[in-house]
Amino acid sequence: MTWKWKVALAVSVAAVSAAAVVLLLWDYGPSGERSSRLSITDLMSELDDEGFARAFEPRLFHFPTDHGPHEEYRTEWWYYTGNLATAGGRAFGFQFTLFRRAVTSRPVPRTSPWAADQVYMAHFALTDVARGRFFAGERFSRGAVGLAGAQAEPLRLWLDDWQVEGCDGAAESTADSAETPNMKLRVAGDGVALELTLTGLKRPVLQGDRGLSAKGPEPGNASYYYSLTRMRARGRIELDTGEGGDENGCDIHMVEGTAWMDREWGTSALGADLAGWDWFALQLDDGRELMYYQLRRRDGLAAPLSAGVLVDAGGGSRYLAADEVSIEVLDHWRSPRGGVYPGRWRLEIPAEGLELDIEPRIPDQELNLSVRYWEGAVEIEGRGAGGSVAGLGYVELTGYASVPAVLTR
Repeated sequence: MTWKWKVALAVSVAAVSAAAVVLLLWDYGPSGERSSRLSITDLMSELDDEGFARAFEPRLFHFPTDHGPHEEYRTEWWYYTGNLATAGGRAFGFQFTLFRRAVTSRPVPRTSPWAADQVYMAHFALTDVARGRFFAGERFSRGAVGLAGAQAEPLRLWLDDWQVEGCDGAAESTADSAETPNMKLRVAGDGVALELTLTGLKRPVLQGDRGLSAKGPEPGNASYYYSLTRMRARGRIELDTGEGGDENGCDIHMVEGTAWMDREWGTSALGADLAGWDWFALQLDDGRELMYYQLRRRDGLAAPLSAGVLVDAGGGSRYLAADEVSIEVLDHWRSPRGGVYPGRWRLEIPAEGLELDIEPRIPDQELNLSVRYWEGAVEIEGRGAGGSVAGLGYVELTGYASVPAVLTR
């Protein structure tokens, strides 16, 4: 969501869900039988990063090319979150993420078009605020025979029928179409469907040092990272409520709101002394956006590499170092599946006169998937230099669940 060396989310494909990945990588013969396959031992022996490109220094970003894949790096994701509402005020939050992970940097000769050295995973979550309900689902697939993949021109990201595609421009867009193409997002799960048109309102914001985001003190332990911090979202949500609805039993809601997209790629890992992270993506009603990630050490203290960015209403941005931001946990939420998460926060940036109280829109927005983590819609109230301020956003919390997880954000 983001500092997204993401929930072992990328690595869950290779470690937490190793068996599933092996299944995806079987080499099928022309008649469909398995002619050879990678074993779990083979797969895990290839988990080193030798041969992959690394992020050593800032680079020039090129759009629309950089909206597409960077397969010379081990891990990559496209991350969408947002808050939506109907004309009557019924509120929803959503998350859609596509992860790409390379299994090996070295070509493996195979005879079948089903063979693949790229594995994709997607997460979809929807928060129904009024009813206090949360849906989360995931999919895995190989990057072969059109099952999953990513391309830049024209923009297309997909895993089965979960997809994001570039679409025709909209009159209200204020950003360059190559830098922030209009996008159509379509995704559906068990009893839930979401279709949105996303219109970029600001240019991409480069995170870290001109887009280079450090993950540790070692050279190359970094990623390339940019964000689209404010996109207009319009579309529809379909819910199979079992309580009537249209002729198909669906409860249909036309919605509008704002969305956020994070893009990150690299070959990197969290340091051994880190337990997880807290990530905030906040859209304020005065036109500003704030992203801040707090890396947590195993002793509970914030790591010095924690950082963020503050974006003004015109799209200008400034880097936020760890010593410029303070986060106080005001409450906690205990998961019925085990683990205790922060449940409310006060975030302050004294130099900006900014003090924000952040609260989840519903408490249980935990994704109980291959990797368990909390990510959900939040409400914001506080004050800035010019007076009171409010807004909406998303928060991601990892490393709090009681089950073991590999962290490689």
